[in-house]
Amino acid sequence: MEDEYAKLIRRMNPPRVTIDNNSSADATVIQVESVNKHGILLEVVQVLADLDLVIKKAYISSDGGWFMDVFNVVYHDGNKVRDERVVTYIKKVLESDAFYTPSLTGSVGLKPSNDYTVIELVGIDRPGLLSEVSAVLKNLGCNVVNAEIWTHNTRAAAVVHVTDDKTNHAVEDTKRLSTIKKLLCNVLKGNNDLKTAKVTLSAPGFVHRQRRLHQIMFAERDYEKVEKTDEKDNKLKTRVTVLDCVEKDYTVVTMHCRDRPKLLFDIICTLTDMQYVVFHGVVHTEKMEAFQEYYIRHVDGSPLSSEAERERVMQCLEAAIERRTSEALELELCTADRVGLLSDITRIFRENSLCIKRAEISTEGGTAKDKFYVTDMTNNNPVDQKTIDSIRRQIGQQAALHVRWNNNSSQSSSDPQPEETKIGFLLGNLFKSRAFYS
Repeated sequence: MEDEYAKLIRRMNPPRVTIDNNSSADATVIQVESVNKHGILLEVVQVLADLDLVIKKAYISSDGGWFMDVFNVVYHDGNKVRDERVVTYIKKVLESDAFYTPSLTGSVGLKPSNDYTVIELVGIDRPGLLSEVSAVLKNLGCNVVNAEIWTHNTRAAAVVHVTDDKTNHAVEDTKRLSTIKKLLCNVLKGNNDLKTAKVTLSAPGFVHRQRRLHQIMFAERDYEKVEKTDEKDNKLKTRVTVLDCVEKDYTVVTMHCRDRPKLLFDIICTLTDMQYVVFHGVVHTEKMEAFQEYYIRHVDGSPLSSEAERERVMQCLEAAIERRTSEALELELCTADRVGLLSDITRIFRENSLCIKRAEISTEGGTAKDKFYVTDMTNNNPVDQKTIDSIRRQIGQQAALHVRWNNNSSQSSSDPQPEETKIGFLLGNLFKSRAFYS
């Protein structure tokens, strides 16, 4: 009866999406209004993140049974969203009744397919690990179609889509699948990871790789601090605070860190998977800094209850920010796809003493488009030009290799505004904002 009532309310109040290119001089304003439900904020942010839109500002409000968000977004080059196909797609997806049903847990544009097998990997990170994993898959007759690999706090996790190199379809033979799982697990265990290395094989479906990686890392407790022997002095370190807002019965979470793509998605993903609800929030970015403030409660409506829980939230949010942040060199490779390509490329990186901190592997129309974030294997020093030249020669002229430093590795040209001043401004104005009272 409750489900039918919820459907009736949704039919009476269908979701509304307004996309405006006129009210802001430097961004497209997207306003989303809908009947509220747990997880809806993450689903909306996930749509924008999967379209590679940069969220410059956001105002969040979901008190009571109604949800209203406003996002100021641009493309990575700073241009507004003027392509009518993209505008129509956003409205179509976010206004779709199916989008707001609990059954939708996947990625925008990622349809389930029987054409690949999903492999999830987790273990202790070490130099050359991805090279060893991809070599095993090549020897077992598996072609890597898509993959994403993260490393953080000595942990490594990956979600990999593979096909049979002869049939170009999912691997279906149970005996062969068992062999794949066994050999990959042996690689992950190495000499000192006998208990925590895990390999999971599953049928394809609505799996959002980046959200799944957050979940895997969280389950592996990568948020627990480890000693860093060579931590660089960064002008703008991640700062997370968790305070009580007694008069409104909220817990207030504030964050000040370096801005980067998909930062909002990573934060909301973590809060949602930890079973917290964002009732109100403000996101503001300027230059290379990001300020975020959220008023949260448990899904049962209660605020955080102990100092230990507040400390855990701070650790988990810091980890969510750091997993995708890398002081690494970005290598973008575009070349014709073939069986064993990933194995060959990662072997070349290993032979040139490069350590892969993060990777995004994709193929489309017979072309492989891969991104690798790499550091020097010995002491995390910057990668020198001789190493890049060596890699170019070994890869060959038929492959396009673009090299650029990740934005997170460069310092802001001016000193950041003191945290206390900026956070105080947000705290003082949130309850006065239109979004809060809507």
